[in-house]
Amino acid sequence: MRARLSDIAQQAEVSEATVSRVLNDRPGVAPETRQAVLTALDVLGYERPARLRKRCAGLVGLVVPELDNPIFPAFAQIIESALAPTGFTPVLCTQTPGGIREDEYVEMLLDRQVSGIVFVSGLHADTTADHDRYRALIARPLPVVMVNGYAPNLPAPFISCDDREAADLAVTHLIALGHRRIGLITGPDRFVPVQRKVTGYKAAMRRGTDVSDAELTELTELSLFGVEGGEAAATRLLERGVTGLVCGSDLMALGAIRAARQRGLSVPRDVSVVGYDDSPLMAFTDPPLTTVRQPVPAMAVAAVRALVDEINGHAAPHSEYLFRPELVVRGSTAVARAPGVGEGGPVQRHTPSATLAVSA
Repeated sequence: MRARLSDIAQQAEVSEATVSRVLNDRPGVAPETRQAVLTALDVLGYERPARLRKRCAGLVGLVVPELDNPIFPAFAQIIESALAPTGFTPVLCTQTPGGIREDEYVEMLLDRQVSGIVFVSGLHADTTADHDRYRALIARPLPVVMVNGYAPNLPAPFISCDDREAADLAVTHLIALGHRRIGLITGPDRFVPVQRKVTGYKAAMRRGTDVSDAELTELTELSLFGVEGGEAAATRLLERGVTGLVCGSDLMALGAIRAARQRGLSVPRDVSVVGYDDSPLMAFTDPPLTTVRQPVPAMAVAAVRALVDEINGHAAPHSEYLFRPELVVRGSTAVARAPGVGEGGPVQRHTPSATLAVSA
């Protein structure tokens, strides 16, 4: 073994101690040095130890909840691009209603001996889910990184958009336009991002309006994520006289616009709508959607860096990295009108003949 170590060390131009650390898959070796040792093994005709074969496969799992919402393909695309220079390739796992569950995907990924997994908006974001599934992965040990959904009891890197700030930005924008009766539409309250958006919304409303806590409860509608959920929630809030709507996703915002038009209202003349994500094509809807942008490129790159560091034995801090969102003002928000007053008299209701440029 000494002779083999010396041969490998000479070929890789490193010390025998470094060769030993690589062969035993121990941390503390730079990625380029580790690769040099593995290349030396190949050149000299030695078989790589079994524990290193999964690493040379260069696969990592990428688990996303769906592809219907364009924000998730955006995450997947940027994560794939950020992984390419590192030598890793993502195995994309997409959940669908009634289809393969997250746990089943994880078992498939483990069978393929992936080097790590990135979870985007997974069960880690669900406060009612059992997080022992992730503790078991971490204990293997298998590097994991969580995107959007902080669980403080899990020792892993978390990458999140600041949902409190996102809701605050949207509400503050509508208040600056003269809106006071502003509704919030978002998903089920068991999800961490939803809870944070509700907190940010209520804090901004208390700061900028005289709406009571009882009214805030009345102005908050939790629904299913997606166009249909946004439409149903907006219908209820429009019946309560809101002039502005803050939505938990761009798709929910598109549903809210559809609900307004079905009631004969114009967006933004009668109702202003703000989305969340700034997913692809939102600049081309009718009207172009004002939204709060998730910094997807920065978040995706940070997730990849954290995962690769973990894989290479340089443990990333096990804490949450919060990324600041950005308000993108387009055509779906406007100055609030005085109740019952239009440009030259009472507000005219419009026929709901116009449709969204991007279909649901």
